[in-house]
Amino acid sequence: MGLVHGCVADDFTGAIDLAGNLAGRGIRTVVTVGTEGAAGPFDPDVEAVVVALKTRTAPPAVAVDESTRAFRALRDAGATQLYFKYCSTFDSTPAGNIGPVLDAALALTGGVTVAVPSFPANGRTVRDSHLFVHDQLLGDSPMRHHPLTPMTESDVRVLLSAQGSTAVDAVHLDTVRAGADAVRAVLDARPGPRVVVADAVDDDDLRVLAEATAHLPLVTGGSGLALGFTSPSGASPGAERVVDQGGHRAIVCGSASSRTREQIASAKAAGVAWRKLDPDAADPVGDLVSWARDVWVTDPEAPALVFATDSLDDLGDPDAPDRADRAALVEHLLAETLAGFVANGARRIVAAGGETSGGVVSRLGVRQLRVGQAIAPGVSWAEARTATGIDVSIALKSGNFGSVDFFTDAWEALR
Repeated sequence: MGLVHGCVADDFTGAIDLAGNLAGRGIRTVVTVGTEGAAGPFDPDVEAVVVALKTRTAPPAVAVDESTRAFRALRDAGATQLYFKYCSTFDSTPAGNIGPVLDAALALTGGVTVAVPSFPANGRTVRDSHLFVHDQLLGDSPMRHHPLTPMTESDVRVLLSAQGSTAVDAVHLDTVRAGADAVRAVLDARPGPRVVVADAVDDDDLRVLAEATAHLPLVTGGSGLALGFTSPSGASPGAERVVDQGGHRAIVCGSASSRTREQIASAKAAGVAWRKLDPDAADPVGDLVSWARDVWVTDPEAPALVFATDSLDDLGDPDAPDRADRAALVEHLLAETLAGFVANGARRIVAAGGETSGGVVSRLGVRQLRVGQAIAPGVSWAEARTATGIDVSIALKSGNFGSVDFFTDAWEALR
């Protein structure tokens, strides 16, 4: 069949999230890293390519440039539908980057597109164009405390209108429940450029929206919309399993999300060996690598957990002038630590947080990942090869995703 879905994700965990949902629908999916990989070549049986960028918190002009280049390359490679994937909690600043990138993508494709952040399996739903995190409006949820992209507005129409120049409309739940033809009538009622925010509160709603938007050259949203896709070749749903590479287990966490903090606390309570990163130590990376070696000498199967934040107090003053530099330092140190772990035999890796995952993948020199079995909604194991030729099993986890016991249970999906 060849390439149908050409997808661009604004961070690495988002790319794995989307690729996992596509693969779970029986769609042969490859994740490539950076704009360089967007042009291929791809195997003839690949039906979807997800390009993992690191543009969520980049300057808007940089995000637009990198995303546009990736979309053009995917279209040139034969993709018939483009997919702009952003976080299901719409993580962005008032200046972007979702709106500006969406504007640029529509400039390439023309016409009308949709905004579908909903991912009900992870508690993200849209009702009357308002985004909910479980039973809370986005602006009332823990996302309002995010250190880089605090979300204090819940109306997706307001968010898009503030960020971009494209006209914003809505399709409400009663229309979605009336079926794909009813939704398609709304989409086709007026010419573009136009973005239509779509309500969805369960997976049946997502299936309706996927059917209604199959003819659009561009769709946008979280990964949930892909749950309604079908394999162009007619393959049955279900991802191919990735190989357990064996070796030591390692976890690095840069996320400050409430769910990741809960997962850290659960791992501690379960007796997982852990250390908290001290960015001000004389040799933080060397100290952590030496500690992990000692852990693995005692028990080669023991996970070694390193995290940067287990309390909101760790985030400091949100208005501190050096906050961005501090965050970049933490990301760098975690990536260097993980590289040190791999050099010492770690082959089963979990990275928690979009910025952390991006830093880890970049530091290891991974250029492509094959996504396999799901661990939790939005999180899958993948196979990757480092720049030095080491094969690893890797899970890139959004900070907000996964069960409380994720750091102790994720390994079971590799068996």
